[in-house]
Amino acid sequence: MANLNRVLLIGNLTRDPELRVTPKGTSICQFGLAVNRTFKDGAGQPRDETTFIDVEAWGRQGEVISKYCSKGRPLFVEGRLRFDQWEDKTSGQKRSRLSVVLETFQFIGGRGDNPTEGESSDGANVSPERHSPPPRAPKPAPAQEDNLDEDVPF
Repeated sequence: MANLNRVLLIGNLTRDPELRVTPKGTSICQFGLAVNRTFKDGAGQPRDETTFIDVEAWGRQGEVISKYCSKGRPLFVEGRLRFDQWEDKTSGQKRSRLSVVLETFQFIGGRGDNPTEGESSDGANVSPERHSPPPRAPKPAPAQEDNLDEDVPF
């Protein structure tokens, strides 16, 4: 029997990403993602439902997310589900949690979609650099020859 463990999510970060490094030097970035769903209830009234998901990104991807993302930023995440179980040290009760281990991601929207962008830590406005592509050179006109051979075999 085949198995599949794949999760695709689009949502907004619920908090700033937290970057840690293991003793072996591997980066781990942890953040929350809020995914919204709108539906109609039994009476036909529109309802909203928000699901909060813990996400873990390892290695270079975690470093990139930690550097360029902050609370409120929309993000597309692809990964797999992981079920963690442990015993609470204070109460002795068994605890569990379902989270997503990120495998790939994509930034969504432009630079201006990040609500905290444009502010520095002291509250001063900072304008992000905008890069525009260099202008394209016009293509040269094809050379005109009077003696074109029209019998070209293919």
